[in-house]
Amino acid sequence: MRTPLHENHLALGAQLTDFAGWQMPLKYGSETTEHCTVRRDVGLFDLSHMGEIYVSGTHSTKFLNYALISDISKVKVGKAKYTMICTADGDVIDDLVVYRLADDEYLVVANASNAQVVSSELTHRSHDFTVSVIDRSLETGLVALQGPQAKVVISKFVSPNLIAELKNYSCMQTEIIGIPILLARTGYTGEDGFEIFTSVDQIARIWELFIDEKIAPIGLAARDTLRLEAGMPLYGHELNLEITPIHAGLSRIIAFDKSDFIGKSALLKLSEQIDRKLVGIELETRRIARAGFNLVDESGIVVGQVTSGAFSPSLGKSIAMAYLNSNIDLATAKISVDIRGNVEPAIVVNLPFYRREE
Repeated sequence: MRTPLHENHLALGAQLTDFAGWQMPLKYGSETTEHCTVRRDVGLFDLSHMGEIYVSGTHSTKFLNYALISDISKVKVGKAKYTMICTADGDVIDDLVVYRLADDEYLVVANASNAQVVSSELTHRSHDFTVSVIDRSLETGLVALQGPQAKVVISKFVSPNLIAELKNYSCMQTEIIGIPILLARTGYTGEDGFEIFTSVDQIARIWELFIDEKIAPIGLAARDTLRLEAGMPLYGHELNLEITPIHAGLSRIIAFDKSDFIGKSALLKLSEQIDRKLVGIELETRRIARAGFNLVDESGIVVGQVTSGAFSPSLGKSIAMAYLNSNIDLATAKISVDIRGNVEPAIVVNLPFYRREE
């Protein structure tokens, strides 16, 4: 599949790659340059492959509280919440961002690889509620401005006073050059940023508006290293149907104190004891710890597995996220990564690797 910006990417010389069945820009030049541009300035992303599912109706809040693991009733109109949809066993179907557009209307944004699954699952779970679940993924275009200068750029087209009021994980309906948009202060890079939702037939106008402002387009390669530095999970790597939010270190987004929700019983039992946990890894060499590589102890026994790894342009070192057995004593254990038969010393660190200055 192609996003509505496919021709725009080709015109910019993008190298394309398949991602979840979509032809997406991997990079436009150097992925390292693109990465550093977002960290130091601002970059422009095409996210039109993401899933947008609208939930509305009298029972919309009650329904989402049952279907998702967080307390959606606490999300005020104009705010957003990072959450997950899980199986009855507590395993992650997808991680989501939920935007509350009105008292009884929400936008659920799903990963591209899971958009249809999430839409179908929400529809299935909605049968006992007075709600409407509408998948508008193919009708919606989405671009993002990310980086410390994102606020400066967006303020050229939206009132600076409105932008000043738009706090992190907030959203509002507004316009850019007369085009109706949903503007959200959210992102997936560890930087300040804004995501802009509009119709597929208008998204190219907004994209070209920013390109005309000399904003650098950024591909998936840099998006991946940016989110890795920020310690943000990627579905299919840190999250999947064999991983729970607790394993991923995200117990904080589970609302155990709300009434019953799908996965609650299983997650309550699991919270008492888990067999592995998500950690950060830094290598002492520049070699890359790829997804699937094993972590080993001093005796060569496998004690974990890498889920994502790359050389960090911001930190100047090789980093990775990995699941490590919970019984490992980090105070005394010496952990290494088995890279194609070569054992590379590593240290376990807290996530995230990178945190922006406020």
